[in-house]
Amino acid sequence: MTRRYAWLVFALSFGLLLSDYMSRQVLNAVFPLLKAEWLLSDTQLGALSGIVALMVGVLTFPLSLLADRWGRVRSLVLAAVVWSLATLGCAVSASYGEMFLGRFMVGVGEAAYGSVGIAVVLSVFPVGLRATLSGAFIAGGAFGSVLGVSIGGVVAQHLGWRWTFGIMGLFGLVLAAVYGVVVTERRLAPAGYGNGPAPGTGGPVRALLPRLFSSVSVLCAYVGSGLQMFIAMALLAWMPSFLDRYYGLPPSKAGLAAGGFALITGIGMIGGGIVSDRLGRSNPHLKWTVAIVCSFGSLVLLTGGFQLPPGTPQLLLVGAGTLLSNATAGPAAAMVASLTPAAVAATAMATLTLANSLLGLAPGPAVTGMLADRMGLDDALRLVPLVAVVAGLAFALGRRHYDKSLISASAPALEKTEISA
Repeated sequence: MTRRYAWLVFALSFGLLLSDYMSRQVLNAVFPLLKAEWLLSDTQLGALSGIVALMVGVLTFPLSLLADRWGRVRSLVLAAVVWSLATLGCAVSASYGEMFLGRFMVGVGEAAYGSVGIAVVLSVFPVGLRATLSGAFIAGGAFGSVLGVSIGGVVAQHLGWRWTFGIMGLFGLVLAAVYGVVVTERRLAPAGYGNGPAPGTGGPVRALLPRLFSSVSVLCAYVGSGLQMFIAMALLAWMPSFLDRYYGLPPSKAGLAAGGFALITGIGMIGGGIVSDRLGRSNPHLKWTVAIVCSFGSLVLLTGGFQLPPGTPQLLLVGAGTLLSNATAGPAAAMVASLTPAAVAATAMATLTLANSLLGLAPGPAVTGMLADRMGLDDALRLVPLVAVVAGLAFALGRRHYDKSLISASAPALEKTEISA
């Protein structure tokens, strides 16, 4: 495994993640158009966004477990083909029901990509880069959202909302074809898939599954990451509508402006991972501290920002809060990787993705939409940051039990070594 090929694997995996989130978030750019054409409520719009995350949450674990056994690269290519074809299906949908079915299948295709993709990336790089690479890879979701919302808004303005889905679907199919040719199971085999048995070679995967939930700290990492994702996804989904309703921006400009906020989210993810890795070299507990600071920082900034009237001060505070809202992603993924077996790396990341989906991606947009129907979108967004209170407390509890959890995680390996000796 050469360094050049490792970075090529990262680049192509990152590219497919961009396609994943472009296909997922392009819907948000056309919310106003769908609402007007099909006379939809905010709850129905939130459901179109939330069904993708719900399917990701339900299917990510079994599909990632299958990928650990069947082959991660083959699974990634198949997933990309499914979500791309489903996105093309959204382009030709004639009713809300058909659109909902198309979004359902987008969720099926995207279910395991994030967890399996990050497992492939982490398997070809040194352990000391886990938080940085995790943050950078997960940030692809934010960058994909930027491209999806921004490009989607412009295309919808000039060509209609159907073309937005068509372009995203075709882009995903092209990337899937390139990935399938360049990245192969055989080329990745020397990396050992994270020092565990390579997919498709059997191994005691089933026996290792209980260790995905065997410590307080790893459970806290799942919960804290998922709740922070609730805030980030609510902002990503509803920022175009917020700017349209309260700042009077047309869909194209609202999409571009909202894309800027999504870009800020991605920068925060990368920054959180870099800071976490650097501070964690001398004291691993500081990775938890980074997550705690980001959680409570996002609470203060976002709560203060949405209390202000529309204007530049509000946008600055909301932007600062957005920067911290999902900066916990890298530290959380690094903690999960350090507390779970490498042989089930994709399944461990699937468990994290499951938590992110069930606690954040699925309920974030949907709950915000239901609140908006009852009290207005501005009041709904004032309540969303309060979720960070629970997230910050979860990270604090995980930090407190980290030493004990590390000992628990390493105990089975130590016992096996003693028996072999």
